[in-house]
Amino acid sequence: MAEQQDRLAKYRGMRRFDRTDEPEGGAVAPGEDPSFVVQIHDATRMHFDFRLEVDGVLKSWAVPRGPSTDPRDKRLAVPTEDHPLEYRGYEGMIPGGQYGAGPVIVWDHGTYHPLVDGGPEAFARALERGHASFELHGTKLRGAYALTRIHQGPDGGARDAADPAWLLVKKKDAHSTPGRPTTPDPHRARSVLSGRTLAGVRREEPQDGS
Repeated sequence: MAEQQDRLAKYRGMRRFDRTDEPEGGAVAPGEDPSFVVQIHDATRMHFDFRLEVDGVLKSWAVPRGPSTDPRDKRLAVPTEDHPLEYRGYEGMIPGGQYGAGPVIVWDHGTYHPLVDGGPEAFARALERGHASFELHGTKLRGAYALTRIHQGPDGGARDAADPAWLLVKKKDAHSTPGRPTTPDPHRARSVLSGRTLAGVRREEPQDGS
């Protein structure tokens, strides 16, 4: 438990929980299968947050263009701080003046299966090494994907080691759509939990933290 608390120290340090209704994080028992969630977040920049349950927390990446079902699409994924497991059900309005201010919806969620022998521990080690494959079982996203750490920027130049980046890529399988990417329009996308759009969250939720 203490180790999990330490992994959430950065997350907690970036937020004021007397101002935001985001979960602070506590003791949550993992399910039979590890979970994933994809949230759409209209903060300073619109992006998708891709999160995988790993070792008691949600390992998280910001994916500016969102996940694609076309194996030829290599989507940039920038790692962010670990989030508590409770965050997989979070949607609402992060108040102005707070970190990540703006609306959040849960676009997709479900479970995933690591495509590596050795169970959850082996999958965590694969992520640490910089490449992991997994199969999603979501409401919208299904099939095999891979996350791979890259060492070059978009222009081919070397990346700063303090500014890592990954690629999220769909693998070829029955759920892939070569030549027909199916990334949603974030402005029109609806929550898998409530059916709301980002605009709907803005209209329904107070923005001043009250």
